[in-house]
Amino acid sequence: QVQLVESGGGLVQAGGSLRLSCAVSGRTFSSYTMAWFRQAPGKEREFVVAISRSGGSTYYADSVKGRFTISRDNAKNTVYLQMDSLKPEDTAVYYCAATPRSSWYAGRYGYDYWGQGTQVTVSS
Repeated sequence: QVQLVESGGGLVQAGGSLRLSCAVSGRTFSSYTMAWFRQAPGKEREFVVAISRSGGSTYYADSVKGRFTISRDNAKNTVYLQMDSLKPEDTAVYYCAATPRSSWYAGRYGYDYWGQGTQVTVSS
């Protein structure tokens, strides 16, 4: 059983930064493609970014490109999301997701495992 636990959310002013972490337990972390999604109130869950198994490739949504950075530490079974230049429209619950497939997916149904989410609130 794979478990994902996010942490690092909180309240920040516009222009500020936060770093989210997602700790993964269970089977071999390095065999999973990882991603971050987010869901704002009343909206669909949307893709933010994905990272390949080795960490050598990343894929960003246009809305966060240049402001967010995903990374992973396979020795620590953890994936990170560094969020800089935050905007009020970044306010959402952020979810970590994993798939054992080598491909990344922008759709939520491409991922088999999910964390419980962590709230990020950006004030103007």
